[in-house]
Amino acid sequence: MAGTLYMVIEHFTGGAEPVYQRFRERGRMTPEGVTYVGSWVDTTLARCYQVMQADDRAQLDAWIANWSDLVEFEVHEVMPSADAAARVLGHA
Repeated sequence: MAGTLYMVIEHFTGGAEPVYQRFRERGRMTPEGVTYVGSWVDTTLARCYQVMQADDRAQLDAWIANWSDLVEFEVHEVMPSADAAARVLGHA
């Protein structure tokens, strides 16, 4: 898989409705080099857990800037579990 994977935790500052309204009107607004992998929303509709892939962090930050008026972001670089196991067991 090319690029770096990021777990992005989005905290909806004004609720989910403004976020979904913008998404309906403008789409995901990802710059070139950023790919949506998947997402899950908690049952209170307060947070979204999203995996994104980016060629570099600056591209991800450009995407975050498109949403920062509606969302507070927490970003963690992640890897597939199989890669973590290989690293821990010395196979990487």
